Amino acid sequence: MKTEESRNRREVLFASLETGDALILFAALEENLAKFRQDNNFLYITGLEAPNAIYFAYKGQNVVEHLFIQRGIPEREVWDGKKMSTQEAQEQSGIQSVMYLDQWSDTLSMYAPSIKRIYANIGVPALDMPLSYPMFRLQPLKERYPNIEITNINTKLSPLRKVKSEWEISKLQRAIDITGKGLLDIFEQAEVGMMEYELEAILYFRMQRSGLPHWGFAPIIASGINAATLHYGKNNCQIAAGELILMDVGASHHNYSADITRCFPISGTFSERQKAVYAAVLRVQKEIISMIQPGVKLIDLQSKTRELIAQECKELGLIQEDDEVIKYYMHGVSHFLGMDTHDLGGRDAVLEAGNVITVEPGIYIPDERLGVRIEDDVLVTESGYCVLSQNIPKEIEEIEEILKDRK
Repeated sequence: MKTEESRNRREVLFASLETGDALILFAALEENLAKFRQDNNFLYITGLEAPNAIYFAYKGQNVVEHLFIQRGIPEREVWDGKKMSTQEAQEQSGIQSVMYLDQWSDTLSMYAPSIKRIYANIGVPALDMPLSYPMFRLQPLKERYPNIEITNINTKLSPLRKVKSEWEISKLQRAIDITGKGLLDIFEQAEVGMMEYELEAILYFRMQRSGLPHWGFAPIIASGINAATLHYGKNNCQIAAGELILMDVGASHHNYSADITRCFPISGTFSERQKAVYAAVLRVQKEIISMIQPGVKLIDLQSKTRELIAQECKELGLIQEDDEVIKYYMHGVSHFLGMDTHDLGGRDAVLEAGNVITVEPGIYIPDERLGVRIEDDVLVTESGYCVLSQNIPKEIEEIEEILKDRK
């Protein structure tokens, strides 16, 4: 990440703070023999991939900020490799005061008596689950200074993260493009009798070769009746002849996630019923995309989607009354997209230029072993919209043409 990108974000965030406010962000923890993936809020503010680190800022008469990183232990380098140096952390983040984690408690103790409120990446853990790591680390402070209010930093970051910079859009575009190439690989290589996880592996291979080691979310590769389960994730069934396959997938690039859904017939051509349901969903999706522009409410996109899908379900012979549509379409049509697949913003938001959202209507018919969802990632522009995933085929004729040329 460019240093000025994260520095600018911090300056905007500082301007929203009141005297006595503090920011405390905890990096993701490093796990033994596991790929590291940074906490999104920590990465957004610091630009650093450093595990276990802590970022601290306090607003008094001026804003002071400190970064705390792991101290390198020469004897451990043969096992774990070298740790990030203070100079590297300064250069990559633009934060000038960089110390080690063993200095964190003493530094926090110095500021604690003056802190009124802390914004931290504490998450929203369920009451029947253990405390999140940030909440656990902040618990001693809360016990000693019960007057300090500790709140989720998402309330501060949501307005910032909703509006994407050109740099952020370029990362999303890269993730989307690689996801699209992986989907084309699947179209070209999929065969009757394969396992769903084999198709997942084809896309993951494309991601790895392209330098994108992480999924944005657990991939859904659902054949036949599995596609009627919205969050199907087992990906362990054999694909039978004649089945339609739904793939809801997304690569992640610098923690920016694509979120694309495409469907295709494993046998090469859509049956008449598959074609009718698919065409209905595609018509709805195109209509909803055409509505996107600054000032539109997400809830209005959802209302229109339910109305349109109800009409299509009547034409398909599935329902007679509009309120029956919930049997075949039961989820939201859109969410914000960014560092989190379901990014900060909320479903009652009003669109503004720089937002990136999904558009993903669907119709799910378990009795017919059929589920169709078509999803694209769309940038809201000053004058309307730009479909970032427009190069990923979704027309029936396009898909069948690609499948016809399979080896």
